[in-house]
Amino acid sequence: MYSFVFLLKSKDNALQKDTIPELNISTSNLNCGWGYTKVVKQCWDQDEKRVMTTTNISELEQFDKFRHLQSTLRERWKTIELFDNSEADILVVPSLSIDQRELQKIEGCEHYEERLLFSLMRLRNPRTRLIYVTSVPLHPSIIEYYLQLLPGIPFSHARNRLLLLSAYDSSLKPLSQKILERPRLLERIRKALRQEKSFMICYNSALWEGELSVKLDVPLYAAAPDLQIWGSKSGSRQIFAESGVPHPDGSQKVWNSADLAEGAAQLWERQPTLQRIVVKLNEGISGEGNALLDLRPIANLSSQGSHAERVAAISDRFSNLRFQAKQETWDNFSGRIPELGAIVEAFVEGETKRSPSVQGRITPTGEVEILSTHDQILGGPDGQIYLGCRFPADESYRLRLQQLGLKVGRKLAEKGALERFGVDFITVDQGNGEWEIQAIEINLRKGGTTHPFMTLKLLTNGRYDLSTGLFYSQQGRPKYYIATDNLQKDRYRGLLPNDLMDIIAHHRLHFDSGTETGTVFHLMGCLSQFGKVGLTSIGDSPQQAEEIYNRVVKVLDEETRSNNRDLPSFSDYAFPVSWDGYE
Repeated sequence: MYSFVFLLKSKDNALQKDTIPELNISTSNLNCGWGYTKVVKQCWDQDEKRVMTTTNISELEQFDKFRHLQSTLRERWKTIELFDNSEADILVVPSLSIDQRELQKIEGCEHYEERLLFSLMRLRNPRTRLIYVTSVPLHPSIIEYYLQLLPGIPFSHARNRLLLLSAYDSSLKPLSQKILERPRLLERIRKALRQEKSFMICYNSALWEGELSVKLDVPLYAAAPDLQIWGSKSGSRQIFAESGVPHPDGSQKVWNSADLAEGAAQLWERQPTLQRIVVKLNEGISGEGNALLDLRPIANLSSQGSHAERVAAISDRFSNLRFQAKQETWDNFSGRIPELGAIVEAFVEGETKRSPSVQGRITPTGEVEILSTHDQILGGPDGQIYLGCRFPADESYRLRLQQLGLKVGRKLAEKGALERFGVDFITVDQGNGEWEIQAIEINLRKGGTTHPFMTLKLLTNGRYDLSTGLFYSQQGRPKYYIATDNLQKDRYRGLLPNDLMDIIAHHRLHFDSGTETGTVFHLMGCLSQFGKVGLTSIGDSPQQAEEIYNRVVKVLDEETRSNNRDLPSFSDYAFPVSWDGYE
């Protein structure tokens, strides 16, 4: 395991230690062309003495160029936001540039590049062109499905302004890395874009996205790669502390299980009545990198034992951690700590407990805007794995969430962050109509709540009202929805995208632009292999949204029951088409 101290070349060529705290890069990223002059690699020999070696990387000019490109967004920002009139080329690179081993804990993760397909609805603007790149080709019926949702725009007109490109590479690498490894694909993208009218969006911003932005000479509308630390578990805690947002007691980031046990013991000593502690990999996603340490079997040590005894007892209990990810083990989890880091945090107890979130964005001009609030739907052994969400969050606390989200957003803006951010909270009912609210995590990426809300916004061209925390369509109707990425059942396996289209059409499950209600599907590529699909069910009330959602589930269950022999074929109703939708 290597940790890194960055030495940056100043204008007078003197080497200066970078002030970026806790920035950690895997050795696979050392040749990414990112703008650091030197990296001092710190490792440990067998005698546990620090050994220093130096690795040369590319010049700082790369980093300067990235920042300069991002600065051009300020000049074009207002034009880009003119939704119906702006002229722009949007490059969508839905690369999941996060730890690939952690990503593999999510079933069907190879299809999560589909989550940004809501961006196709930007083609409703007749002067927008869009390039969407994926690792492997998307099924043409999925593309057709999204384009048919566009109100008032002929399908052919929208299709002519959409360029689909693929790396034809299903390997476990981030998509941005795959693009960089293919010079001809890179050149194809570059030639298709009008440089002065282009910008790039992504799922999350890492070193690969930074290099891709520089090589394409296109600004990236996302937080710079060196700022992603503020979306880690330890970075989130630091932002909460600096912005005065309440959050659970916990530890700083550690790199080994011994220090993890030490941090847990110190936390327990600060809170002797603590029953459980959450152990988190610093770069875990969707709760899959979390585990619960139960202190109740060793509760007698809280008041009677020594510090050393508590540390030893906690170390012994690590093998009995309750992991949130399926098939996770302590051997694997502990092996990841030196690679990703880990923290411990007090587990928030409570009889009536919810997990709301707030979403915002930081514009290129530095303004912080609140976009939405949600009540998250969580699952897993202890309710820590993200399954879906309800919009909006409960009226009892959604306005307070907005206020706390603004505090976090302003602190992130001070750090130089840009575009989407989300903050996850725990709320506990105090029994008197009041809710205790504590922040637990920041996401500097387009998370599970991004695509449902953007789907609603782009379909209705409505507005979010800060005074109520509600979203209103252009007809003035408040809108509500239930969304999930994880409608998954074994019986759904084997359904092809065309089969789903057949079911949607036959049972009229699709979104109705007239009433602005219905369901929008996503992650359709997951269905056949994993029996998994995502959906956003939109209604004029929370009850109607839930009824629409439940009807979809009932129809899919009925259509996939084992004794159902009424299976119409898609080809029965359409002429065969050989076009695959890709150029």
